[in-house]
Amino acid sequence: MVISPSAVGTTGRSRAHVIEMHLDTLYQVSQVLSCSSGLQEILSGVLHVLHESSDMRCGMVSLLDPGSGELMVGAAHTGTREKVEKVRYRPGEGLMGAILKEGDTVMVGRIADEPRFLDRMGLYAPDLPFVGVPIRVGEDNPIGVLAAQPSCGDDGLLEERARFLEMVANLLAQTVRRAWDLEQERRALTDERDRLRRQVRGGYHLDNVVGHSKEMRRVFEQVRQVAKWHTTVLVRGETGTGKELIANAIHYNSPRANGHFVKLNCAALPDNLLESELFGHERGAFTGAVSQRKGRFEQADGGTIFLDEIGEISQAFQAKLLRVLQEGEFERVGGTRTLKVDVRVIAATNRPLEEDVERGDFREDLYYRLNVMPIFVPALRNRSEDIPDLARFLVDKLAKAQGRPLDITDSAIRTLMRHEWPGNVRELENCLERAAIMSETGTIDLDAINLTGLEDKLPLGRKPEPEVEVDLDDPDLDERERVIAALERAGWVQAKAARLLGMTPRQIAYRIQTLKIRVRQF
Repeated sequence: MVISPSAVGTTGRSRAHVIEMHLDTLYQVSQVLSCSSGLQEILSGVLHVLHESSDMRCGMVSLLDPGSGELMVGAAHTGTREKVEKVRYRPGEGLMGAILKEGDTVMVGRIADEPRFLDRMGLYAPDLPFVGVPIRVGEDNPIGVLAAQPSCGDDGLLEERARFLEMVANLLAQTVRRAWDLEQERRALTDERDRLRRQVRGGYHLDNVVGHSKEMRRVFEQVRQVAKWHTTVLVRGETGTGKELIANAIHYNSPRANGHFVKLNCAALPDNLLESELFGHERGAFTGAVSQRKGRFEQADGGTIFLDEIGEISQAFQAKLLRVLQEGEFERVGGTRTLKVDVRVIAATNRPLEEDVERGDFREDLYYRLNVMPIFVPALRNRSEDIPDLARFLVDKLAKAQGRPLDITDSAIRTLMRHEWPGNVRELENCLERAAIMSETGTIDLDAINLTGLEDKLPLGRKPEPEVEVDLDDPDLDERERVIAALERAGWVQAKAARLLGMTPRQIAYRIQTLKIRVRQF
C-alpha cells in the first residue's frame, strides 16, 4: 500500500491504521449499545471504549435537559473512576454550548487557542487538539454533544477523527432517544399507577363506607384500630353484608396500602387447584404445568391476601394453610425449596365456625389462628336506619353505570325500610337496579319498587306486615321524618299534611324545599 506523505503524522500513524482502529472501536461501541444497561452505564461504557481502543481520550457526553433547555454533563471518562460534576452550559455558552446551538462539528488544532473553551471540567490538555460533535436524531435539533481529545498533536488526521466521532454520536443518538422515551413511558405509568392507587385508596376510605348506625360505627372503629397493625383479621357476617368491602378498607388504610391486595374465593376451587392457586407450582408438577407459576401468597408478599369463604376449605387443606399462617413458609406444588413471605391475612366467612370446630369439621388451632381479631358485619335488617343512605348511594352508583340521572323518592325509601333483606346489601342493590330499569323517567318511586316484586321476595310463609302508622308527636322523630310521615298519611297532599302538623301550606312547602324531600307525583 502506498501512503502519501501528507497521510503520515508526527506519530508515524497512517490513515489506514487510524481507519482500522476506528472500525474496531465502532464494533466495540455497538456491543456496548446492545446491552440492556441503563443510559448512564451505556454512556460510561462508550467513553471507556473510546479511551481504551481509539486515540480519542477524555471523552465527555453532555445531554440536553428538556426542562431547563441547558446542556448537562451526563458522563465523562479520564481513565480513572471519578464522579461526574454537575456542570451545565446554556445554549451558545462556551464551546459546548455553541456546538449545541449551531449544530455543527467543531475541530480545534490546539484547544488552548480556542477563546470559547471554558474548561469547566478540567479534563483536557491545553496543547492537544479537540473535537466536539452534536448528538442529533435525524434532522431534529441536537439533543447533546459528544466531545473528546486526540492523544497526539495535529497529525493531519483531525477530519478523519471528527467523522469517526460523528458516527459514534449517531449511534448514541438513537440510544439516548430510546432511553428518554422509555423514561417518559415509565414516568407516565408510575403517575398512572399512583393516581389509580390514590383513587382506589380514596374509594375505600372509611369516610366513603356508607353507614351511620351504632353497629356500623362500631365496625368502623374496629377497622381503624386493626388497620394500624399486621395482625390476622377474620371478617364475619351473612352473605351480602359487605365483608370484602371491609377487607378492602383494612388494607387501603394500613401501612401495607402500597403493596398488593390479592383476593381468592376459597369455595370456588377444589383442594388440588386451591393449593396450586395459593402456593404456586413448579414446572412439570402435574399435567398441564408447562412452566413455573407463582401462587397468590407470593404475589401478595409485602401486602395483604384476602381469603373469602375460608370456612369451606377441607380439613386436609386446613393443615397446609395453618403452616403458612404460623410460620409464613410454604413450598410450591412439586417443589422442595421452602419459600418465606411477609403477608397479612384477612379471612372472611358466613359460617358459624365455632359449631364447625365442635363437630370436628374445622381445625381448632386454625380457628384460633384466624380469629385473632374478629370483626362482625351486621345484617342489613339490624341496621335499617342505614337503608336511606345506602339506597341513595346505590342509586348514584347505578346512575353512573347507566349514564343517566337517577333519583329515588322518600316514599320508595320508606318501603325499602320495611323489608327484612335476607340477601342484605347485595339484595338491596339488585332490587334498586331492577327498579331503575323499570323507571322510564329516571325517578325510582313506590310504583317502580312494587314492579320489582319486592313483596314476592319475602321469606316463605311470611306475609307482608301492614305499615305501622308513625306517631307524629313522637319526640324521637326528627323533623324530616315527621314531615314525610304526615305527607304519606295525607296521600302526599300538602294542604292536608299541613293540617296534620298544625302548619300553613306555605310553611310545609318551605319545609319540603329546605329538607330536600322528594314529593311523589300522582
